Formats: sequence, C-alpha cells, structure tokens
Amino acid sequence: MVHFLFRHFLLPGAILIGLLLLPAPLLAQDNPPWSGFGIEVNGIAAKVIKHEAKFTLPIPALTTGIDVNLLLHTYGRKPWEQRRRYPTIGLGFTYIHYGIDSIYGHSLGMYPNMIIPLFTTKNLEWDLKIGDGIGYITKIYHRTAPVDTINVAIGSHINDFAMLMTDLRYHINKHWDAQLGIQMTHISDASYHKPNLGINTTGAHFGIVYSPVTSRPTHILRTLAPLKNRWLIQAKLGMAMVSSYTAGGPLYPIYVGSAYVSRRWWSKNKAFAGIDYSFHENIYAYLRNNGIDPGQEAQNSYKSALFAGNEFLIGRVGIMLQAGVYLRQAYIRLDPVYEKVGGNYYFVRNEKGPIKEFFAYVAVKTDLSVAEFGEFGMGFGF
Repeated sequence: MVHFLFRHFLLPGAILIGLLLLPAPLLAQDNPPWSGFGIEVNGIAAKVIKHEAKFTLPIPALTTGIDVNLLLHTYGRKPWEQRRRYPTIGLGFTYIHYGIDSIYGHSLGMYPNMIIPLFTTKNLEWDLKIGDGIGYITKIYHRTAPVDTINVAIGSHINDFAMLMTDLRYHINKHWDAQLGIQMTHISDASYHKPNLGINTTGAHFGIVYSPVTSRPTHILRTLAPLKNRWLIQAKLGMAMVSSYTAGGPLYPIYVGSAYVSRRWWSKNKAFAGIDYSFHENIYAYLRNNGIDPGQEAQNSYKSALFAGNEFLIGRVGIMLQAGVYLRQAYIRLDPVYEKVGGNYYFVRNEKGPIKEFFAYVAVKTDLSVAEFGEFGMGFGF
C-alpha cells in the first residue's frame, strides 16, 4: 500500500502542484498572465498489440480513445528551462475504450508529461511526448464473481499508465495549433498483482491545441554559468512488493540496493554506472514451499548486475533511464539483460558539503517488454 501511495499519488501529486503554481502568479513582466498555457485534445484510433506468447486475449478490431493534456510552454523563468531549451510540460488525462467491453473494459489514465521539440520551423514542429502516471482499468482477472478468466493481462484495477507520443504540429496562429501523429500506451501494475502481462496499444491520433493567451511566450535569456562536471559516489536503498506466481496469491517484498558513480555533463544530465543487488522473498518462499535446494534457498533468491544509464535533470526532478546485465541470476531465471525507467525527486542538491544529494525515487524494472517489479526508496550522493 505504501508503495502504491508513493509511486502513484505522492510523486505525481508533487509534479502536479508544481505545474499549478507555475502559470499565473510568478510570470515574468514581459509575458502577460497565463502565457504559454494551453489545452490539447487528441482523438485516438489504435490497435491492441500481442506483445508475448502468453497474451492470449482476443484482439479487438479497433481501440479508440481521447487524450486531454494541460500544457505549459516554459520560457526560462527557472534556469533549467533555458538549459533544456524551453520544453513544454503537461498533465494528461486519457480515456481508452479497448473494443471488447466484456473482457478488457475501459481505462482512465492521468500522467505528468514532457513534450520535447525534435525539429522546428516557423510554423511546423515535430514533437516527442513522454509521460507516466496512474491508470484505472474497469475489468481485471477474476476467479470469483464477476468471473473473467480470459483477461490474463490485468490483475489489478490500479496500474501504472505510460504514454509515448510523437506528432507533427502546425502553428495556425498564437492561439491554435493542429497536429497529427502516432502514439503507444502501456498499462500494467508491475507484478503487484498477478496476472500482469499488461495491455499495449499503438495507433494514430489527430488533435488541436488552444492557448488562450499565446503558445509562444517571450523567452527569458540569461548568462548561465556552466555547472561543474562533478563526480559523485552514490547509493540507493529501496524495496518493491510483488505477488506470488499464482493469481490472487500473497504479496512478498523485494529488497533492492545499488552502489554507483555518477558524472554530471552539459549542466543538465548525469551519466552513471554501478552494481545492483536484489533479494526476492517471493523466490525464497517458492523454493521453501516446494522443497527445492534445501539449505540453499537464500543463496538462490538474490540477483546482482552491472548497470549504466543517464538521468535527465529537470529542476528538482530527474528522469532516469538504465540498462543492466546480470552477473548472477536467482533460481527463476529471466532474460540476461534488464531495463529500468524511473524518476528522482531531490530534497537536497548541494554543490558543496559532505552530502551533495538526497532524493526519493521510484522506478519500474522490466525484462524486455514484461515488467518485473516497481520499486521505491531513497538515495544519497557524496
């Protein structure tokens, strides 16, 4: 429960509060109130993707949806906005009708996001939108009434919801934009409840954006001194909760520790590399309950790996992408490589002193297209 409250409510809530505080009261004098604020509405036509052999659900002929995004075009009120070339941040709300109500039901998603311009001309822009948040889905796997044993993809009403979208946007004038593009969505609960194959969709969208004042506020330009490309010794301690290997089974903790070094570069990124360790109580219980390798259960229930990645620094928030290769796997083996995607929120971020960084983090670990667990915890930098 603590895991879901932190991961799905506290961190997105902190980002949402930041968004709500930005638009009106603290704007620069060169821009009138609500400059850069806009409302984006997209209609979605998509298809459910069978992403692995265990996904045995019937594929609907058509999946439809609507996506509404509250946008804020940053213009340099804070130094990180200028360093990141004035990105657009947003809070999205998505409704998806998968196409077979009796099996899939419907889903609702709420996700903080960032829109990154990839190519820009006077009136045309190619954008990439990345977002992740919380999703609710109406139909889940059930052995009891209401029975639904066909839906082997979703085992929990509350899930992680991710959106990846790219589009071509045409600037009609300072108030209106039109856009056309493609998107992918993913919803799953990171093994908090089984089954947990997740539902992926891909398709096209068409939409409009309305900005009541202007979508192009005047940029603030400062002379920013580059931040030192410093090295840090870092550590993270966290945990996850996963269900047993049987649908409806008990929850077990996973304890995660990481030690790594990092180096800041270009004043807005942080590269890192190190070693991961995790102890899996669910595997330990499985070995004990089935009498496998008596006396060696603990030894066969941990994993270690080497990893490397990059963190994109956005104010007090960091977006982390990581890939790793196992040095040792537990008794239940997975793919030899894994990925992690997550976010850090920095309570302390000092240039001097014994503790340079102190942060809370959330992350989802996946093995290719299948989520293994979602973790949360605290980290330090020295």
